[in-house]
Amino acid sequence: MKRDKEHFRGCLVGGAVGDALGWPVEFMKLGEIVRRYGEGGIRDLQPAPSGKAEITDDTQMTVFTAEGLLRAETRGRNKGICHIPSVVFFAYQRWLLTQGYPRNKDYEWVYDGWLLGVKELHALRAPGRSCISALLSGRQGSMEAPINNSKGCGGVMRVAPVGLFCRKEDSFRIGAEIAALTHGHPSGYLSAGALAYLVALLIEGQELESAVEETMSELAGYENHEECSAVLARAAELAREGSLADTEAIARLGEGWTGEEALAIAVYCALKYRDDFRKALIAAVNHDGDSDSTGAIAGNILGACLGLSGIPGGWVEQLELKEVLIELADDLLTRYRDDDAWLARYPGY
Repeated sequence: MKRDKEHFRGCLVGGAVGDALGWPVEFMKLGEIVRRYGEGGIRDLQPAPSGKAEITDDTQMTVFTAEGLLRAETRGRNKGICHIPSVVFFAYQRWLLTQGYPRNKDYEWVYDGWLLGVKELHALRAPGRSCISALLSGRQGSMEAPINNSKGCGGVMRVAPVGLFCRKEDSFRIGAEIAALTHGHPSGYLSAGALAYLVALLIEGQELESAVEETMSELAGYENHEECSAVLARAAELAREGSLADTEAIARLGEGWTGEEALAIAVYCALKYRDDFRKALIAAVNHDGDSDSTGAIAGNILGACLGLSGIPGGWVEQLELKEVLIELADDLLTRYRDDDAWLARYPGY
């Protein structure tokens, strides 16, 4: 069993490391990356003027997902019932506030909590249009009543905490429902469900290859899974064969702007380099597409497998928000404490 601080921390910190590694090249084609960083592409974190390697909206929204889950747990314990996606939706309203958007008058009571006091979370790091527009609408999308037809990767890149927090049997559905708040296409929310389920399996100690196979089996039970299933199967096959250069294999999976492609690229890199976090993350960000999201998802997966000690120490030390991520990982492991400090930190709304 891996339900311990080492692997909870590894999952959240690993995702942020991948996010930070890919952020400088997110909007660059592979040729541009090679011209700027050399033949092997970008291979190390690039510190900002602050001296820290910056995270993006991927990690920001992951942080608020974690907070929403913890506040949902408080509500469930104290009220006896809770609709988890609704409480996470309110957490995303707080994230929206950090991005400079005004408070929604219908949700005036949700704007509190310790994360709003973390100044680094107020930085603008290219937030996704689907997330912004859906959250500004004030409506909660769902799988049954889609809010749009977006299958962008903004749903999958933020749900790793669901796999840490939820029981395995609940993780797929809750991960998909949380993504469907903002992404209405099946590949936008089913890819998120698949990542949450995969993380849940890994955190229970399952080996990566069998966890990927079980995740694909779980995915196949959902309506309109075919697109997501096909590209995940292709990713597993390419990793198993190992005959293509990583850049060629990734090109066959897509560019990662959509949920199913981002997950497939991350799964390919994690399977190919399952024991080497550095190699996996370098492969995950050096391509034509959404490098920070593919890096973040690969980091979540391998961080859950290898733990915090499996991530290069120099990368961890350079990371922006490292302390916040570790604190949240520890709180996700704790789940709930019946004391005033915890209730002030994670009120049930």
